Amino acid sequence: MRVGGHPVDTPSDPGRTTAFRSDGYAPLRDYAVIGDGRSAALIAADGSVDWLGMPDLDSPSVFAALLDPVRGGRFLLEPEEPYTVARRYLPGTNVLETTFTTGGGSLRVTDALTLEADGALGPMRELQRRIDGVAGTVPLRWSVQPRFGYGARRPRIARRAGVPVAVAGADALAVCAWDAGEPECTDRAINGRLDLRRGQRALLAIPLAHQEPLVLPARPECDARMDHTIAAWRGWARERSNEGMWRDAVLRSALALKLLIFAPSGAIAAAVTSSLPEQVGGERNWDYRFSWVRDSAFTLDAFLSLGCPAEAHAYFWWLMHASQLTHPRLRVLYRLNGGGHATERTLPLDGYRGSRPVRIGNAAGAQTQMDTYGELLQIGWLYAGAAGRLDADIARRLAELADFVCAAWRGPDSGIWEVRSAPLHFTQSKMMCWVALDRAIDLCERGLIQSRGSARWRLARAQIRDFVETRCFSSLHHCYTRSAGSSDLDAAVLLGLLHGYAPPGDPRMRATVDTVARELRHGPFVDRYSGEDGVSGTEGAFLACSFWLAECLARTGRLEQATALMDDLVGLANDVGLYGEEIDPATGAFLGNLPQGLSHLALISAACTIDSIAAEADG
Repeated sequence: MRVGGHPVDTPSDPGRTTAFRSDGYAPLRDYAVIGDGRSAALIAADGSVDWLGMPDLDSPSVFAALLDPVRGGRFLLEPEEPYTVARRYLPGTNVLETTFTTGGGSLRVTDALTLEADGALGPMRELQRRIDGVAGTVPLRWSVQPRFGYGARRPRIARRAGVPVAVAGADALAVCAWDAGEPECTDRAINGRLDLRRGQRALLAIPLAHQEPLVLPARPECDARMDHTIAAWRGWARERSNEGMWRDAVLRSALALKLLIFAPSGAIAAAVTSSLPEQVGGERNWDYRFSWVRDSAFTLDAFLSLGCPAEAHAYFWWLMHASQLTHPRLRVLYRLNGGGHATERTLPLDGYRGSRPVRIGNAAGAQTQMDTYGELLQIGWLYAGAAGRLDADIARRLAELADFVCAAWRGPDSGIWEVRSAPLHFTQSKMMCWVALDRAIDLCERGLIQSRGSARWRLARAQIRDFVETRCFSSLHHCYTRSAGSSDLDAAVLLGLLHGYAPPGDPRMRATVDTVARELRHGPFVDRYSGEDGVSGTEGAFLACSFWLAECLARTGRLEQATALMDDLVGLANDVGLYGEEIDPATGAFLGNLPQGLSHLALISAACTIDSIAAEADG
């Protein structure tokens, strides 16, 4: 529960500060997410929708107060009196419920990006905010302040059939209000207020359109869509299977990942947002609204572990389709529609708490990242294991990828962390090249891909192992290092154990797990690496690394330590069970983009592995 101190006195003033905010910015930990399989919105604990891309998750924003409270646009909804807040997701759903309690009463807001009743992906998007009076009477004000195009385009606001509509170029939204006060239009916002009594229900529905006619819905249609949305999410959640020690956290992570899936293609975005900083006030601000090959093995493994065969199938075929455009080379990331280009540029926004530049696009997309080949062969191997076969064309392409690895593994790259300093021979990249060839050899031995190049694959696999063992292990630090000949450390080498470069009993890998735990861990937090990366400033602890360490501890026989670390990590989620990319160990503040798919993927992987090992230990 959070406590708010002051009412909003002028909702149309985007710079208004409440007790939840400082200089117009809410803590990143205070955000919850809703979505509809195509886009997603972030809602702060004070009821403000501060981020929404339209029409798709990677489209320009209509609300971006998260990155600039003055120019970004938002949808405020807040009691006019001091209040406390309690939030949750309706059980088994991605529908958010926020309860505001004031001295005079309480009310409940139910937020959703609604789903079509027939399951079809129609052109219209709709944000609904259902408001129920729970006790007493609560004065409430709301204000819709659309700023299309990342705040660059202020809309024209007028009425159609009595309904306020905001238009900017091909984008439009309407504000349909029922029992929510009479909307008042200004040149910047659509505002309303009401006194909501116990037993009353108000509804605000915001249909949005892009290059399509804007449809104004009737209230019964909206009510039916909200009810269907709740039922649809619960139906999906019922089919997810996990009864382990952290089943609630695993289910919430699965629901969070479902929001990152771009339903029209099957791609999964790394995060909902762009340019949330890894250091407040710093320049480590990246656009994460793309699909990273780096995350692919964890993604497919999570889908298969949780009983999501449809999502696994769609994701695998989307990745194979997207990578076909650049075959045999892989790009680090792909657009959600499968495109390979993500040109990076900056926006004239202030950035979260002054963290500039605000970037869209991501220059890492043009880097060389050799670990991606291991990831793609790994998911081909996982998919073949689940399906029992491989399509002939996919089998041919996987064999050609193995051929490419044989030719390219000796070169330096930018590594899994996409450093912007000079390329190096990163240890984790070499390990994943070994994994790529090992998986190709296994598929070949099982008759699932052609054997024409298998002798060459075996030779290169042995050469890569020799390189890693002779040039990437430090006898002084007793661990695999960040890169060949370096003394820097890197938590990413833990992936060598998780993806099968070495067995759990391997003494060098066990020693590496110990060194990472000793040198990069601070309580439950784990830093990504030591050494330079070509970008100024610092960053928080990287949550996925903490979950990787927990899983490695379990795999190497330290089950009690693994369980204790997982308990700590599960306790680090925010009040609605979400994780960002990083956490500031000193304050517990979230850093980086959110919700972060890799954090939730790593949680699922660690939880499932530890549960499995614990079950084996119990006999």
